[in-house]
Amino acid sequence: MTFKSTVTHTALVLAEGALRERLQRNPLITLDPHVDHAGLIYESTGRAQLERLYREYIDIGKVADVPFIICTPTRRATPERLANAGFEKQTDVNGDCVRFLSTIRGSYGPYAKRIFIGGLMGCRGDAYNPSGALNIEDAASFHERQACLLSDAGVDFLMAATQPAAGEALGIARAMAGTGLAHIVSFIVRQTGALLDGTPLHEAIAMIDARVNPTPLGYMVNCVHPAVVKTALTKTVESSPSIHDRIVGLQGNTSTKSPEALGNLDHVDAADSPEEFADAVVDVYRRFGVKILGGCCGTDGRHIRAIARCLGEPA
Repeated sequence: MTFKSTVTHTALVLAEGALRERLQRNPLITLDPHVDHAGLIYESTGRAQLERLYREYIDIGKVADVPFIICTPTRRATPERLANAGFEKQTDVNGDCVRFLSTIRGSYGPYAKRIFIGGLMGCRGDAYNPSGALNIEDAASFHERQACLLSDAGVDFLMAATQPAAGEALGIARAMAGTGLAHIVSFIVRQTGALLDGTPLHEAIAMIDARVNPTPLGYMVNCVHPAVVKTALTKTVESSPSIHDRIVGLQGNTSTKSPEALGNLDHVDAADSPEEFADAVVDVYRRFGVKILGGCCGTDGRHIRAIARCLGEPA
């Protein structure tokens, strides 16, 4: 099955938990200030540690026997940031990250067909500060090159994650749509049901659906605690019931703190145990029919495994 048909016809797709945050706390690893962990694939220690985390997550999906999503470590690997990090123009970091994950996937035998690789993209600036977001046209131009590099390398779909502002989200959606691949836009939301720039979630989704062709396969929320997502989606669906069918996934934080407070923390903040976190994620799953479930800041294999167990999967 293709990624699109899997999301359309499957009740549950598990996704990875935190990667960058876990690597940041690893004493063996130094993240690049410009591209974070994208360049680790070129270092023996970094490559090994990155592969270890991916395999930890994939193994949970294999035991649970459900489709699984892994995303390239490329949220910060825009051409601009790659140049600032000193990568030569002939080095296809985005493509090499795809090939790195493809090699890992290929080692899983028959289960490899149920592992989907997402090409991960992010906003140009600080995901917690929408004031620096690009406008629609600039965003479409800025993100086009990375979208094409990831698409050409063979990802199954594209994902624009941790989007704080509607305008840049629309622009990056246009860039992804231009590749012809299935694509997903994932927002940060507040309890009010609005993005960090103040745009109501249902308005952001309606705007993108009306102005991007082909439209995104669906929308997600990430980098927010599932309890916050539950409140936000409740208000959103009350305002616009049709939005219910456009929300396809959640990658939640373990912290209930606001994005601004979370951005200044130098430690992991967790409001719940892995089991309590999973209960909150599954509550959103059952109330709103989201299909893709994974983790963001503060999560690790325990949290993804707990989600699978909470849903009765043998993880």
